[in-house]
Amino acid sequence: MNFVVIGAGAWGTAFALHLARVGRAVTLVPRRPEQAADLAARRENADYLPGIALPAEVRVSADLAAALAEAEVVLLACPAQALRATCLRLREVLPAVPRLRLMVSLAKGLELGTHLRPAQIIAETLPGFQVGSLTGPTNALEVARGQPSAMVLAAAPIDDAVVAVQTAASGPTLRIYTSDDLAGAEFGGCLKNIYAIAAGCCDGLKLGDNTKAALLTRALAEMVRVGSALGARPETFYGLSGFGDLVATCYGGWSRNRDFGQQIGAGRGVADLLAHRKTIVEGYKTTEAFAELCAARGIDAPILREMQAILMQGKKPAAALAALMTRELKREHASGGGGRRQVES
Repeated sequence: MNFVVIGAGAWGTAFALHLARVGRAVTLVPRRPEQAADLAARRENADYLPGIALPAEVRVSADLAAALAEAEVVLLACPAQALRATCLRLREVLPAVPRLRLMVSLAKGLELGTHLRPAQIIAETLPGFQVGSLTGPTNALEVARGQPSAMVLAAAPIDDAVVAVQTAASGPTLRIYTSDDLAGAEFGGCLKNIYAIAAGCCDGLKLGDNTKAALLTRALAEMVRVGSALGARPETFYGLSGFGDLVATCYGGWSRNRDFGQQIGAGRGVADLLAHRKTIVEGYKTTEAFAELCAARGIDAPILREMQAILMQGKKPAAALAALMTRELKREHASGGGGRRQVES
């Protein structure tokens, strides 16, 4: 099966390495021609995955049309806010790609303004193609090194093409499950980045394990409530794309979102942190987009609301924590059968 990965950041490069490791034909297409030339010459992504060699089996190309000519699966590994522009570039050449079976998003975020999930952006800009999302608790460096990981390939419906991609992309170091709850899988990937910033704030404030454990427990409850209100299935958030990704991103020392929050908790200004970053913190703009969406739908999300106040309104993290701790006292309630749970705010 022939894969094309569009976007050569850490995650796009890591997944291309994984595909080559399991014997798949893969072409990596960086956004900038100069980056493509550098990767082809060095055989290393020095900016995003330094020290990891790119094997000869990973082809690198700046020619999008040529790379896509024999593509059966396209993986879009760009930031959520750049996804629409990437899809519009693709639209110019896709009519000449007769073998294409599936378009898969690797992005985790909601688009500002439209509040669309990545798969919805792809479907809107590139109608007529089967769309999926590959998500879960996966640090790029660990995947690049071949350390064991698991992910979810979500699509609706799960047809022969989805199963074929699941089989082709799985291997001894990466196990891929399928889910037909595309909305739930993508909402989990979006929300966990917001809560990872919150967890980082706890770390920056040096509040300890009790605080962080309580935050993550309530964040999961909020994730279930928000996602369910937006049409996702509650049980999806207890799987890899929800709880799994939440734990990894909130505790991983590699997590950009957690590190961003930690520096805010330690007293750094948001604007200053954003101005001096090379890599994208997806949770920042996703917080704004999700807060707007919840306000428009009348969905109560206290942690999300406080994170919006910290990131967009300059509220101090300690004050946000105090606001959460002094909310009306409630009973913790989890009930339901068949794996479904309803959790109070």
